[in-house]
Amino acid sequence: MGGKRRVVVRLGLPLGTVVALLASVAWASGGGAPAPRGAAGRVAVGAPRPVAEDGAVPAVGRFWPVGVRPPVLRGWEPPPTEYGPGHRGVDLAAPPGAPVRAVAAGRVSFAGPVAGRGVVSVELAGTGTPPLRTTYEPVRAAVRKGDEVDAGEVLGTVEQTAPGAASHCATGCLHWGLLRGEAYLNPLLLLPPRLLNPAPPRLLPVLGGRRSRG
Repeated sequence: MGGKRRVVVRLGLPLGTVVALLASVAWASGGGAPAPRGAAGRVAVGAPRPVAEDGAVPAVGRFWPVGVRPPVLRGWEPPPTEYGPGHRGVDLAAPPGAPVRAVAAGRVSFAGPVAGRGVVSVELAGTGTPPLRTTYEPVRAAVRKGDEVDAGEVLGTVEQTAPGAASHCATGCLHWGLLRGEAYLNPLLLLPPRLLNPAPPRLLPVLGGRRSRG
């Protein structure tokens, strides 16, 4: 009788209590807890942040920041968490004194030193709200905050890193970054395929056993 009485009592529990108990059992058996969230359902600091999809960045770039097709010394390595290790941009080989160009038209939102290195930031025109923002360092700026710049316009030159100062590269380079608001994105997504990919080899016709000069 005692056993039957316990069964009746359990079945008599309110439906909400039964659901809560079942959920607790499922969690304890390995279902796991959801990711921690802060106010308004936002993922709490330290939780993994999503990597931007290609479609989130329009290919509006018309020029590389330095050179024609510079070697990428270190690529985009998104951190697994907001404050985790990673590489929030790309490092492009460039000697000190090399001109640094705006990859697309926009407005200079910052030009000055940050932690001992010259930084130039440009908000790109027509890229939504908040606009995409490119950053370049270390740069000796030739522009000022508020300047309107065209694609390919010189923003300054690659700075010589001071001895003992923190640097992205052992040799000369430009660190190129991209943000929308506070979220870091892959700056290479700004460049269309014609700038990213080397031109295919061109075969010249051979006429009479001699190669035509076209």
